[in-house]
Amino acid sequence: MAAVQIRAVQKRFGSTQIIRGVDIDIEDGQFTVLVGPSGCGKSTLLRMLAGLEEITEGDITIGGRVVNNMLPKERNIAMVFQNYALYPHMTVYDNMAFSLLLAKTDKATISTRVERAAEILGLRELLDRYPRQLSGGQRQRVAMGRAIVRDPQVFLFDEPLSNLDAKLRVQMRTEIKEMHQRLRTTSVYVTHDQIEAMTMADQIVVMRDGVVEQRGKPLELYDHPANLFVAGFIGSPAMNFIPATLRNRGGASTVEFADGSMMPAPHGVTGADGLKVVYGVRPEHLSLGRPGSGLQSTVAVVEPTGAHTQVYARFNGIELTSVFRERHDFAPDEIIHLCPDHAHTHLFDAETGMSLAA
Repeated sequence: MAAVQIRAVQKRFGSTQIIRGVDIDIEDGQFTVLVGPSGCGKSTLLRMLAGLEEITEGDITIGGRVVNNMLPKERNIAMVFQNYALYPHMTVYDNMAFSLLLAKTDKATISTRVERAAEILGLRELLDRYPRQLSGGQRQRVAMGRAIVRDPQVFLFDEPLSNLDAKLRVQMRTEIKEMHQRLRTTSVYVTHDQIEAMTMADQIVVMRDGVVEQRGKPLELYDHPANLFVAGFIGSPAMNFIPATLRNRGGASTVEFADGSMMPAPHGVTGADGLKVVYGVRPEHLSLGRPGSGLQSTVAVVEPTGAHTQVYARFNGIELTSVFRERHDFAPDEIIHLCPDHAHTHLFDAETGMSLAA
């Protein structure tokens, strides 16, 4: 195992800059997820870590060694790709053992490592099968087993679940997390799926346009987003955003909406009177109130899921999403009053997008 440091890393393809001075610390044994929309640079950063792309500027260190000029095979890393890339003419055992055979590892060691990986991943009964005889989830397990047998310092995952259906993705998320808990190998995982990031990571790094917007523990980012982008990207359903104006009167701060209605400002916010802001509240932090309270909204769509009810309503032309544990059967165009939990609201500068929390 080894810690990873990424220092002032930049990447250009000709005149196009993809990575713009990224700094990330990944502790020994930590599971770090790079998350962001397509084109944010997360896969490019992973490929530079693997040695598949050259670094334009900056340094990447693995286990205390600067690896900028090392070949991929010299970095002691193992990568699991989106494409399983299994050899169709080889059995599961041979696919998992292939890299060790190339390294001229003795047969006893190969057998021990393959058996161990098969035990961890539940592949013992499948070692004699060929890839065509496996399901998608089983093939991805074999791809992970091929990485495990190498006993690397660092695992790199490049969107490994994107080819699986929804049920398998949930199952494989659990299996990858369980595998990491057993092996405690430093891991870097790339995805655009923030649910994967939230459920699997020790540390999340949110990227946009080649820069790191925020990094930290999953619930730190969820509860204390640094800006509008992170607030809207982390969480499903996404945070509700309402344009507003900050008012400071009589020693109290309030938020004024377009219809003249007011709400207390989140505790500890700082900003000048009259500042244009964006008021944020997550769907689960909206509750039903009495007439005359909260945000008077018009129901558009109700989606019962069994476990909860998701309601889409409009307030001043802005669509609000609310999630209720109890069941509701609202009619379209029905008026409801949504009351934010003031202990869990957020305020952002409308111009810069940055959080106004102290």
